[in-house]
Amino acid sequence: MRTLLALFLAAALALAVITVGAWWWLDQPLRLRPDVSSAPEPEFTIERGSSARQAASQVVRAGADVPDLWLHAWFRVSGQARSIQAGTYALTPGLTPRTLLDRLVRGEQVLRNITLIEGWTFSDMLKALEASENLRQDLNGLSPAQIMERLGRPGIHPEGRFYPDTYRVARHTPVSVVLQQAAQAMERQLAQAWSQKHPDSPLRSPEEALILASIIEKETGSPEDRALIGGVFSNRLRIGMRLQTDPTVIYGLGVRFDGNLRKIHLQTDGPYNTYTRAGLPPTPIAMPGQASLMAAVRPASTRALYFVARGDGSSHFSETLDKHNAAVRRYILNR
Repeated sequence: MRTLLALFLAAALALAVITVGAWWWLDQPLRLRPDVSSAPEPEFTIERGSSARQAASQVVRAGADVPDLWLHAWFRVSGQARSIQAGTYALTPGLTPRTLLDRLVRGEQVLRNITLIEGWTFSDMLKALEASENLRQDLNGLSPAQIMERLGRPGIHPEGRFYPDTYRVARHTPVSVVLQQAAQAMERQLAQAWSQKHPDSPLRSPEEALILASIIEKETGSPEDRALIGGVFSNRLRIGMRLQTDPTVIYGLGVRFDGNLRKIHLQTDGPYNTYTRAGLPPTPIAMPGQASLMAAVRPASTRALYFVARGDGSSHFSETLDKHNAAVRRYILNR
């Protein structure tokens, strides 16, 4: 009996030591193997349908210096083995077995920055998204009209409908999801800007505000001039004067534009030629940012009707044609 009791006590003590040790281990930062310890936050991917054992194996392959049997046992004992979500994760500093499992169950994946730039056209944006290694391409081969239909916006021209910003998304996020987020963001930003429209604005709808904002975006070389450029275009719209802005003509030329805007281009009529047609073009010509949206709906108060680039990114503004011509001779013709 004494021998059995001694064995029982020894077993109980061993079990207690193991239990305490395991509990202590759960809250200790996972160490990285020497061959990967210099890498910034090694990543691993758990594919959809992976078992808890496969998930543990992926963690170890990424560089965790721990037997995958231990991790698998922890996943199983926790009762959350079947709740582990697929995705791409990182072995961040201080990550413990406990916080690792919590991250896998919550699906807290590594996020990537996807940046859309002010002034990009729809074509520019698609090229950038198609070149991203972090996104899943689910729109390849679709026309712009088909893409808009996929996004739940059938019949809407895609130009200017996406808000330029940096979006944080998980790796392998579909391109369509990024576009959906950007489209919703533009709708919010446009509605917010329109709610602040100046009472004297010649703009009649949020659509016109978006179109004008896109022109301001393409015309602005210096941020300080943006509101004044909005003021010039608003003045022209108010009195029925043609906008006469090169970016709309260039947009209308599309792939025919070779980088050199010629006189014949300005004289050839078309829906985007604001030298031959009064008013705004039929659609936006690029993605405007928040500052350009505000410059469209709340432009600077000015009597200027003209502006010309100084050559340093800024613009010179004039109230009369004579003064404008003098500015052109000075800054463009160097006379």
